[in-house]
Amino acid sequence: MSATQEHRSLLGRRTVVAAVGAAGAAAALTACGGGSDDKGGSDAVEQPGSGGEQQGGAVLAATADIPEGGGMVFAAQKVVVTQPKPGEFKAFSSTCTHQGCAVKDVSAGTITCPCHNSTFDAATGSPTGGPATQPLPAREITVEGDSIRLA
Repeated sequence: MSATQEHRSLLGRRTVVAAVGAAGAAAALTACGGGSDDKGGSDAVEQPGSGGEQQGGAVLAATADIPEGGGMVFAAQKVVVTQPKPGEFKAFSSTCTHQGCAVKDVSAGTITCPCHNSTFDAATGSPTGGPATQPLPAREITVEGDSIRLA
């Protein structure tokens, strides 16, 4: 192979490698952009029979649906809503801080993750047992009349 042919061959390989690298970087940037901020933005899913959207986010539930001392998990919205005291409603991420499983049960003032039995205080989101050491992050909700909405 002559020096000119060898030079062309190297340039061809470099061009292909550079093009593949650029395409991969573009794909990675596209995959990372355009998502929701996990605060009930465009990915919030309305519960059936909730009455639609008005000001604020999607209606999650009626206040009467959230038992005192208990709560409900809204899997599609990744939020758990509790009523620690009569008329006091709290909301937290439903993603367990131990290994990312979804919490499933709220009763007797405790939010429970079924994966490794972590438990959290329904009033504060603080861990009360199990391997989780970090609290469930608070989520913003609004109570308007008898409707609970993501803020």
